[in-house]
Amino acid sequence: MGKSKQAKQREFSLKARKEIADRDNCECIFCKINYKMEGAGWLALATKSIMHYISRSKNGKGIPQNGAVGCQWHHNMLDNGNLGNRKEMLKIFRDYLKSHYPDWNEKDLTYSKWGFLDKFEHQEGVEL
Repeated sequence: MGKSKQAKQREFSLKARKEIADRDNCECIFCKINYKMEGAGWLALATKSIMHYISRSKNGKGIPQNGAVGCQWHHNMLDNGNLGNRKEMLKIFRDYLKSHYPDWNEKDLTYSKWGFLDKFEHQEGVEL
């Protein structure tokens, strides 16, 4: 059995991964600003992946506006939040994405089964 539409929407496609890697020059957005590097090992800094701003577990879409390149060190720091840096890192992440997408809107980053109905929400005379 294949993946559900929701699962597919939350994953970064190869095209989205390439777009993000190109946009970020294959560099971790946190390493670029030298964010909390103390204690990081060379392997964790060298291993790169695509991070979700809004996580898959919260239905974050796999689109470039919701992702950035991160090294394993910073990706773990963001995901685990065990060092108390998550809130600050999300602000940095959000500001980074906003700098690349002027019309960036956090609401657009979450998958909704009924999201296609949103376009009708503001039209007069349309009842849902």
